Amino acid sequence: MSVWHRHYVWGLSLKSNDRENIMPVIVVANPKGGVGKSTLATNLAGYFTFQGYNTMLGDVDVQQSSRSWLQLRSQSLPPISAWEIADGHIAKPPKGTTHMVLDTPAGLHGGRLEKVMKIADKVIVPLQASMFDILATQEFLQKLKEEKGKYQVGVLGMRVNSRTRAAEQLTHYVNSLGLPVLGFLRDTQNYVQLAAHGTTLWDVAPSRVERDIEQWRELIGWVEG
Repeated sequence: MSVWHRHYVWGLSLKSNDRENIMPVIVVANPKGGVGKSTLATNLAGYFTFQGYNTMLGDVDVQQSSRSWLQLRSQSLPPISAWEIADGHIAKPPKGTTHMVLDTPAGLHGGRLEKVMKIADKVIVPLQASMFDILATQEFLQKLKEEKGKYQVGVLGMRVNSRTRAAEQLTHYVNSLGLPVLGFLRDTQNYVQLAAHGTTLWDVAPSRVERDIEQWRELIGWVEG
């Protein structure tokens, strides 16, 4: 990706010297709410920091709600950074950041969406398997497909059993767009309980979340590929 002189993402910025030190930038996006974007973004950030990377979790939202989750995180755990706020309103990644995960709000579209995508290396679209969710995301996925080449796009099935007919239908639909399905995450209270303490799958005993970690293997392979 070329070096950007300066980009603003709804009050957020990346300067050229910031961009040179960041790889990759992973954007978690779906204009529909309630699909598990924050669950995916927090756990992905948790994976990167578990691997020893200087990771930033940022929310592309004036609310900066990811900070609330980070405030729950114990200082004894591997650190995940938030945006640094400069000039009172411009947010930028902390110095030394090597991996960046961006969580996006529901309803993201138009100019704000375009600005986010300008700094994206990979875009993960969490999608539930119901027809209502698929229809609500159809236009968004089509737009990402048309712009394919600027960044890589993959879809992750959320709260669905990979062995069900619903998962099969979701895979068929996504593949018909020429996009990959990066796996399926099951519906489990593990994510809810971990989030309540500012923790991720990578912060607890593997035996407690062994089944869930296994479901992340394909996604991690794609992100790191």
